[in-house]
Amino acid sequence: MTIAACAALVERGDPDRFLAVMAAPADARAQLFPLYAFNLEVARAPWVTDEPLIAEMRLQWWRDVVANAASGAARAHEVAGPLHDLIRDFGLPVEVMDRLIATRIWDAGRDPFPDRAALDAYIEATGAGLMWLAARALGAPEAAEAAVRNYGWAAGLAAFLRAVPELSARGRVPLPAGTDVADLAASGLERLAQARAQRRTVPKGAAHALLAGWQTEATLTQVLADPAALPEGTLAPSEFRRRGGLLWQAFTGRW
Repeated sequence: MTIAACAALVERGDPDRFLAVMAAPADARAQLFPLYAFNLEVARAPWVTDEPLIAEMRLQWWRDVVANAASGAARAHEVAGPLHDLIRDFGLPVEVMDRLIATRIWDAGRDPFPDRAALDAYIEATGAGLMWLAARALGAPEAAEAAVRNYGWAAGLAAFLRAVPELSARGRVPLPAGTDVADLAASGLERLAQARAQRRTVPKGAAHALLAGWQTEATLTQVLADPAALPEGTLAPSEFRRRGGLLWQAFTGRW
């Protein structure tokens, strides 16, 4: 039930976000670690069982936890307790959390997204939604939502594209039939450009939430230039370039 426990979960299960949090100021970590631990628990719920019904039950448990945050339910859980504190202390929008959880039911099935709009909605609920929650936890005003969501959508898309080979290996069909991956990457870069045009709406402190998307531009640019890199699983940069990009964003504050 501690921040340290949440940090340990993120370090083991989501190392990229762990690095992003550690690159942020120490006073931001108490907000980000419980939120990212929650996201990790929700994201992996559909993968710990081959039974969709059991996965739905696990996700419903988290929906109940979020809905009952004010009541103090499930406070003994190592993530739910700190998450409740976060919701209460920072007024996080529980409807955004609920949509994030509900959207993850796709991961429990084997059906592809029916069309591009369905994929876009998935990225909006998961990638954009999570980044908006993180920014809100760090004090972002409502006026920053468009910029943060645009950036979060682009970052979520980049992360999803990096996961395509693993999703395929696990028997999923990640992309709708006929998807033009170069066009998809271009859409992500457009959302990234929109976010940067709205940069002034995001306070410096809240911008630390955007560190989690430090690999976004490099990933989407690579897919746009070389769509074959996607199924080949060659999107990951070198460790030097990966960590260097994070340090640059953290040092300069530019995203």
